[in-house]
Amino acid sequence: MSDESSTRRSKRLKTGPSPTSSSASSTSVSPMGPFSSGRTLRSSRLSPNRHSALGSPMMTAEEIAQQESLMPREPPSPILIGKNVKDGKFVVTAFTRKDTINACMYLKYYGLRKFWTAYFPPEINSLHLYYMIRLLGFQLKDREVLNHISKNVEEWKANKKYTISYADMNDPLDKKFTIRLLRNLYKAINKVLSTRLRLMNFFTIDHLVERLEKAKRIVVLTGAGISTSLGIPDFRSSEGFYTKIKYLGLEDPQDVFNYEIFLRDPSVFYNIANMVLPPENIYSPLHSFIKLLQDKRKLLRNYPQNIDNLESYAGIEVSKLIQCHGSFATASCVTCKWSLPGEKIFKNIRNFEIPLCPHCYKKRTKYLELYERELDGEEHIPEWFDQVDKDTIKSFGVIKPDITFFGEPLPSRFHKTVKEDIFRCDLLLCIGTSLKVAPVSEIVNMLPAHVPQVLINRDPVRHAEFDISLLGYCDDIATMIAQKCGWKIPHQKWDKELTNKKFEIKESAVSVYSVVSAD
Repeated sequence: MSDESSTRRSKRLKTGPSPTSSSASSTSVSPMGPFSSGRTLRSSRLSPNRHSALGSPMMTAEEIAQQESLMPREPPSPILIGKNVKDGKFVVTAFTRKDTINACMYLKYYGLRKFWTAYFPPEINSLHLYYMIRLLGFQLKDREVLNHISKNVEEWKANKKYTISYADMNDPLDKKFTIRLLRNLYKAINKVLSTRLRLMNFFTIDHLVERLEKAKRIVVLTGAGISTSLGIPDFRSSEGFYTKIKYLGLEDPQDVFNYEIFLRDPSVFYNIANMVLPPENIYSPLHSFIKLLQDKRKLLRNYPQNIDNLESYAGIEVSKLIQCHGSFATASCVTCKWSLPGEKIFKNIRNFEIPLCPHCYKKRTKYLELYERELDGEEHIPEWFDQVDKDTIKSFGVIKPDITFFGEPLPSRFHKTVKEDIFRCDLLLCIGTSLKVAPVSEIVNMLPAHVPQVLINRDPVRHAEFDISLLGYCDDIATMIAQKCGWKIPHQKWDKELTNKKFEIKESAVSVYSVVSAD
């Protein structure tokens, strides 16, 4: 950096309330100031999600204008890191959450080259790398590097007077530390480029209430957590279904839902099927909350990952439902595909019996008889029996609930509908799901960038970037939201228990709220 450039910058910084000013300031100002100054950029370069959104004929002018308003702002100057003349330490200035969001958005919208040019000066040292890692929202975990940085750097303090120099900007760290910082920066950059960014204007419960009142095409993605209040276990928690069946000695508890294993030995599934058999004609307040969205003509689609089919009992229309993983509502013969209502095999399931297809029963009986004779070493077996697949003979003529096992494709209606719904959706609610099973878990990454995403779940989902996370019991959160909206959930518990129920709401982190019953 030239002396002339340093002098010019020093003069400019001393005239205003900057962290590098020689006079005290009552506020901490970021050197970039992307939200307090700078012009809004317009560019034809779009992220994949944004390109899809603007390319869709279903996108309204209002939605396009809303998305354009979220374009990142260009920083008025690159990162400025100066040296305190008094003690020789480098001064690293403060920044806000908005600065972090803007930097991440700028990187995603305009790419690494333009981002680097806008945020870094022509000459940089290792501290610029460290600053950028933090600005992008990441914490450095390298203790050795952090110790050396702490010896050479001080954080900007608003009530302290500084005389800042930009001359003699030697690098305070060894090259080996610079290399490690560079690696960490590239990891941070790659993470930002591959991750959805939270919206800057949607992060409070009031924002959610306002959006719910205006939304007309809400997509609700639900998981096992919406049924646990009815005594139906989820699958992956410490008290869930997979934990409860460890006694079976399977290498992977998920094998009970493995289609290849079912074909080889359907008894593996039917030994535990009664544990996942859904109750009949009951549903939770959360199910009724989804029905309420439907009644208000706000529900575009409900994508349940559950197999209990309780949505139908709550009154959600078939046209509004996409059973992502199938359900117990129907069942089919794995051999001839004969279909029947699922309730017809509930008695078999409760009695630990394998339900058999009446159309395949005679042939199954004959096949199994020949199979037993062959195992006993009998030689007079018909030659045609050699063509029968002995590996799957035990499942011949067996009726299976129409739930999607691992190894089976999702229903074709799922793929057709989700392609249309992602461009029509104006709000996504993910409820009671850990989003660990693809391709359903990928819906959150398929939506256009401007669509708000909300998580309602007992535990946080850290591999997704939700704009708002409401943590607690799903029924409680649905009740709290309905109260704030002035709505009445169409459930038998509403008037007796829920309408006046009190809640304690705490913001544990930015846009993350815990909701606990205060009764």
